[in-house]
Amino acid sequence: MTDQLSTPSTPRPAGGPAAEAPLLEIKSLKKYFPVQKGFLRKVVGNVKAVDDVSFVIENGETLGLVGESGCGKTTTGRCILRAIAPTSGEIWFDDPKMGRVNVRELEPEQLVSVRRNMRMIFQDPYASLNPRMTLLDIVGAPLRALDLAHGKALEERVAEMLRLVGLRPEYMRRYPHAFSGGQRQRIGLARALAPNPKFLICDEPVSALDVSVQAQILNLLQELQEQMGLTYLFVAHDLSVVAHISDRVAVMYVGKMVEKASTYELFTAPRHPYTEALMSAIPRPDPTPREKRILLTGEVANPANPPSGCYFHPRCRYVQDICRVEEPSFDEITPGHFVKCHRAEELTLSGVATLA
Repeated sequence: MTDQLSTPSTPRPAGGPAAEAPLLEIKSLKKYFPVQKGFLRKVVGNVKAVDDVSFVIENGETLGLVGESGCGKTTTGRCILRAIAPTSGEIWFDDPKMGRVNVRELEPEQLVSVRRNMRMIFQDPYASLNPRMTLLDIVGAPLRALDLAHGKALEERVAEMLRLVGLRPEYMRRYPHAFSGGQRQRIGLARALAPNPKFLICDEPVSALDVSVQAQILNLLQELQEQMGLTYLFVAHDLSVVAHISDRVAVMYVGKMVEKASTYELFTAPRHPYTEALMSAIPRPDPTPREKRILLTGEVANPANPPSGCYFHPRCRYVQDICRVEEPSFDEITPGHFVKCHRAEELTLSGVATLA
């Protein structure tokens, strides 16, 4: 998929008309994991996996969430589903049955309705499927758990889902070992779609697949989005994949969101030094000379003991004294383009358009 970034030409349209209220709104989301030491397991600190993250996803659009491994992307997605309990913050979701609800405050029985409309596609198509269950059991599991279908109705729904993702209904009696990685990911997608959700969290759904299979799954996701009116939070570290599927992109670094903009604007005119470094690392099939890759020095900040000021300042080549002592705010520098950097308005950074 790397050639998708060779010529970013025109901005992609928004992912559908914006509703009065967004489908999902995250406000100041935090997830801290306690650090314990000693025989009595005394808490001596916290790993700030997600630290004050806020964003909005409108109905029908795809928001790409990118960053290095360990930056908090997957933890953010799991907090939204409440697969893990957030430390603080608000998760507002427009549920068709319950209306606009704060997922973080729902009782366990209330989560049943929300989880029918919020589903997740997992990264590893091998580990995410139970090898002892048939496709009928796997795809039908959420239908049974949510009490949506049983018996013949369940089989018909499973067959419909398998056809929808490009698999034959007669496969439902087979086990996962009989399928390739791409087919297994289609099974995982069928399982997520079985309850007819509105919102999917795609946790690096193509990173474990061959490039040709990646393209098939991405195209399938886009077709299903148009066909079923789906909304995606697409978590990934492959920027070419993100550029292909996302309407807007948010960049995370050590648990914090450092930049957010439309896909076109972020890739052609990044405003944060970390985003610029990510852009320079994109593989290009063009053998002609181009600007050298930006090699970040130093180590990624420790989320249990982050540096003062801007978390990125120990690795930033544009660092100034203020960056070391004062944390920047997440400001909107142009309409829809938010950046967490003291020098965002004065720096001219390289995007993919200047790397051709």
